[in-house]
Amino acid sequence: MLDLADELNRWLEEGRDFAVATVVAVSGSAPRGPGAALAVDADGTAIGSVSGGCVEGAVYDLCAQALKDGQAVRERFGYSDEDAFAIGLTCGGVLDILITPVPAEGPGRKVLQVALSSAARGEAAALARVVRGPAGLLGRALAVRPDGSCEGELGGQPDLDRAVAEETRTLLNAGRTATFDIAEDGSHCEPDLTLLAESSVPPPRMLVFGAIDFAAALVRVGKFLGYHVTVCDARPVFATRARFPEADDIVVDWPHRYLRRTGTDDRTVVCVLTHDAKFDIPLLEAALRLPAAYLGAMGSRRTHADRDRRLRERGLTEAELTRLHSPIGLDLGARIPEETALSIAAEIVATRQGGTGLPLNSSQTPIHHGTGARRSRAASRVGSF
Repeated sequence: MLDLADELNRWLEEGRDFAVATVVAVSGSAPRGPGAALAVDADGTAIGSVSGGCVEGAVYDLCAQALKDGQAVRERFGYSDEDAFAIGLTCGGVLDILITPVPAEGPGRKVLQVALSSAARGEAAALARVVRGPAGLLGRALAVRPDGSCEGELGGQPDLDRAVAEETRTLLNAGRTATFDIAEDGSHCEPDLTLLAESSVPPPRMLVFGAIDFAAALVRVGKFLGYHVTVCDARPVFATRARFPEADDIVVDWPHRYLRRTGTDDRTVVCVLTHDAKFDIPLLEAALRLPAAYLGAMGSRRTHADRDRRLRERGLTEAELTRLHSPIGLDLGARIPEETALSIAAEIVATRQGGTGLPLNSSQTPIHHGTGARRSRAASRVGSF
């Protein structure tokens, strides 16, 4: 649900009645993971998606029905062997979906507003909802903040609320969306409830070093993928807002100095496009010793060989150097900046998702890598890398 935070927060502020369908479990091949959501208001307006199209119509109807009867329900959608066009996932997967009504005067509305408004502001927040259990608890929710405080209650049992808030806070701190089992008394003995904890964290960062035309194209792609994009270059004549209107931040500084000052984490993407040794070498020496999800550097194979030699002379180890994607990007035959940006983005996605970068028709790997274990990217703000 938190992947629709901007729109749903607005619906709450406008006092709309609506229902939300959320993917709570996935098995096999499926296009979207836990946390993906579709919402329908009382006028029939729909936003979001739970399946990329396979079962949207049936889920839409279930949302409309939930608005009428006011009851949360859980439904399963799977492949139909008898009729590929029947309601089901023709890709062969199975989706469990929770449909929850959110009436304008409902008691759970404030809980949703706490989580959705925080997510819409780009702040860290989590929402834990009962997705398996007694009918009276199905759909009940807690909004959990990073400090562990929460809004709402699950059936008036303080021990349960405290235990759920603690589990959810742990997942929030890790930026994960996942389910967990717990007993109604808050213990883990003979659990009879399953909750989905959705985490919303600030978007991951993309650091682009080198204010060149290829960087301008990469900024646009980075924003499309949901990154907070920073462009850094030591040359003030090139690092300007006019050249990079879509960048979140533009920094004029020596790249290695800015990198050490800003820091990185295990979701950060670093793209070095300067291909100039006086910038590249000190920058890469620092970057390869910092946490990052992806680190790529532009340049020819000759440039890469020279870069590799210089970095080894500075004491970088084989393990550190293997983290570097250089020359940057996948082999798409790219030439113009937009094509090159696409090849870089493709390599970032393949690295993130464990893809091979090969055409799907020549690969025997699953189309959706690790869908069952992975949280939905749902929007950059749900802890995507």
